[in-house]
Amino acid sequence: MITEITEKEYGALDHAAPKLIEFYSKTCGPCKMLSFVLKDINKHKPDFPIYIIDFDENRELKEQLGVKGFPTMLFFKDGKEISRLEGLKQKPAIIKAIDALL
Repeated sequence: MITEITEKEYGALDHAAPKLIEFYSKTCGPCKMLSFVLKDINKHKPDFPIYIIDFDENRELKEQLGVKGFPTMLFFKDGKEISRLEGLKQKPAIIKAIDALL
């Protein structure tokens, strides 16, 4: 499932559960290309939660999590960031990071 969330909604997430959080910008070409990759991953792993957060509209959360650019993908498990991928990445690299959480 791919869900767009805000800073407030981020605070309400189950932080113990494994998840991918992607920071993106609406004007970013690589972010748009990454959205197709994430949709494809979602088809193969429909129960794995993917959350997307607008980089420009959620500045406090971006700073709190140390996100400097976009796209940035953060992989969480048990309330901790396990890994991070910055820039446009291909499906195998993202799947590998997800599988490390499961």
